[in-house]
Amino acid sequence: MLFSIAIIIICGLILSGIMQRCKLPGLVGMLLTGIILGPYTLRLIAPEVLAISADLRQIALIIILTRAGLALDIHDLKRVGRPAILMCFIPATFEITATTIFAPLFFPITHLEAAIMGTVLGAVSPAVIVPKMLTLMERGYGKEKSVPQLIMAGAAVDDIYVIILFTSFLGMYGGSSFDIAGLGRIPLAIITGLGTGIVIGLVLVKVFQTIPLRDTVKVLILLSAAFLLVTLEGAIKPYVPLSGLLAVMALGATILKRDAVVAKRLSRKYSKLWVPAELLLFALVGATVDTSYAAKAGLAALALVFLALLIRISGVFVCLIKTPLNIKERLFCAIAYLPKATVQAAIGGIPLTQGVSAGTIILTVAVLAILITAPLGAIGVDATYKKLLKPLSKC
Repeated sequence: MLFSIAIIIICGLILSGIMQRCKLPGLVGMLLTGIILGPYTLRLIAPEVLAISADLRQIALIIILTRAGLALDIHDLKRVGRPAILMCFIPATFEITATTIFAPLFFPITHLEAAIMGTVLGAVSPAVIVPKMLTLMERGYGKEKSVPQLIMAGAAVDDIYVIILFTSFLGMYGGSSFDIAGLGRIPLAIITGLGTGIVIGLVLVKVFQTIPLRDTVKVLILLSAAFLLVTLEGAIKPYVPLSGLLAVMALGATILKRDAVVAKRLSRKYSKLWVPAELLLFALVGATVDTSYAAKAGLAALALVFLALLIRISGVFVCLIKTPLNIKERLFCAIAYLPKATVQAAIGGIPLTQGVSAGTIILTVAVLAILITAPLGAIGVDATYKKLLKPLSKC
C-alpha cells in the first residue's frame, strides 16, 4: 500500500507538472496517473488501495466542499437567487432527456436503458468545478455578479437530483414502478441538509469562540464534523432524506457568516490540505477508467456524448434567461458545467452489476464521458475565464 501511495504521488506530481507546462490543467495529469498505474494498465496500485478508493475519493470531495463552504458568502447566493435553483436540475434534465431520446438511435438499447444511461451521464463533477470556482473567487473574476457562487451552488445539488433519478429508473428496470415519492425527497433532502449544516455550524462557531484552540485543531474538528454529516446521511436515509454534502457546504458557509476571520484562516489551512487530497482524488478516479471500454465505444458513443453536452449547454442558457449576466458570462457558466468524473466513476458500473442488458454500453459511454469532459471542462475554464469574466478591479 505504501508503495502504491508513493508512486501515485510521485507520478501525479510529475504528470501534473508536465500538463501545466503544456498549458493544460494539472488534473489531466492526475487522471492520466490513475489510468496508467491502475488495474487496467500497469496494475501498480495495490488492491488494498483500490478497495478503499471510494472512501478516499469521498474524503477528498468532503475537503473541497468544506473549503467551498468557508468561501461561500450567503449574501452572494441571495443575490443570485432563481438561477442557482434552476441550475440544480434543468441542465441535467436536458441532458437526461436528450440521452433517452437519442441513445436508442446510436445503440441497440431500449428507452428505459437510455434513461438509465442519461442519469449516469447527467451529473456534473463538483470535484472538478469547485476548486476552479474557488480560484476564480480568490482572483476576483466574476465576483460582481456572483458567477462562481452560482456554479458552485448548482453543482452541489445537481448530483442529488441525478442520483435519485438513477435509482428510480434502475428500480423501474427491475420491475418496480417509477418512484414519484423519490422526487419529492429531493427538496426535503436539500432543506434537512441545509438545516443540519447550519445548526452544526452555529455550534462550532460557539465552541471556537469560547474555547481557545489552534487553527489546526479547529480544522480537525471541522473535518470530523463534515465526516459525521456525510455518515449521518446514510444512517438516516431509510427514514429522512438528507444531503450530507450540502450540509457540509452549509456548515462552512455558516462559520463564514458568523466569524469571517476564523473562516478565512481555516480556508487557508484547507487550501493546503487540498493539495494531496486533489492528487489522490483524480488519480483514483483515473484508476476506475477501463480504457478498453472507451476503445470499443467507437464514433457512436463519441457522437452521443457531444450531442448530450450540446443540449445540456442549452439547458444552462435556459436557466440564465432574464438574469443580469451578459452573453460571455452565460457562455462561461455553460463551459463550467461540462465536467463529469466522480459520479460517473461511482455509478457507471452499477447497471452492469445489476443485470441491465445495456450495462456494458452504459459503462463504456460513462468512461468516455469522463475522458472527454473532465479535461475539456477544466481546460475550458482555465482558457476562457479571463476573456469571459470581469475581474473585480475592473468593475
